[in-house]
Parts: sequence; C-alpha cells; structure tokens
Amino acid sequence: MKHKVSKEVVTEAMQVAKATQRPGQTKEQTKLIAQGIQKGIEEYKKRHKERSRELDKQKRKLQQAQKTDSLNTTTEPVTEAIYVQSRLSWGLLLLSWAGFAVYAAFYNPL
Repeated sequence: MKHKVSKEVVTEAMQVAKATQRPGQTKEQTKLIAQGIQKGIEEYKKRHKERSRELDKQKRKLQQAQKTDSLNTTTEPVTEAIYVQSRLSWGLLLLSWAGFAVYAAFYNPL
C-alpha cells in the first residue's frame, strides 16, 4: 500500500533540489534528486510519528500509574489528630491548689 505524498512535501523537495542544483544539471537529474529528498522527508516524518506515539504511550502509562497511586493513597485510613493537653497547665493547677492549701493551713485566723 503506497501512501499519497502531500503537495507540500513535493514542493519543498523540489525547492531544496533546485537550491542545490549544479551548473549543467539536467531537469531529469533535478527531479531524481527531488524524489530522493522527498523520500527522506517522508522517512523523517514516519520516524517522528513513531517516536511521538511511543512518547504518548509512555506518558499514558505514567499517568495511569500516578492515577492508581493516588487511588491507593486515598483508600488508606485517615489518621485522626489526638490532642494531648499540656503538662504545664496541670502542673500550674496543682501548684495553685497546693499554695491555697498552705495559705489556708497557716494564715487562716480561725
């Protein structure tokens, strides 16, 4: 199955062939050079498409892996924050009660 060649590729190949044309070169030789350039352009585009497809596949695999990772992380149990009261507040409370007890015991005029 032969692919149709776009007009842009044909004109580009012909422009390049004419730009590199040597003095005394026939039109047939220029056409042959243009066909060679055209084949080179087609081969380049073909390889570029293949590389692009491979990169897209790798990109999709990476996105799929990230998607599954994010799904796995969301299914993990959420840890709850446990609030621990400061020991300083309890120490100050005990100290104030002890101070009150000492005051009540020694300074009470009863």
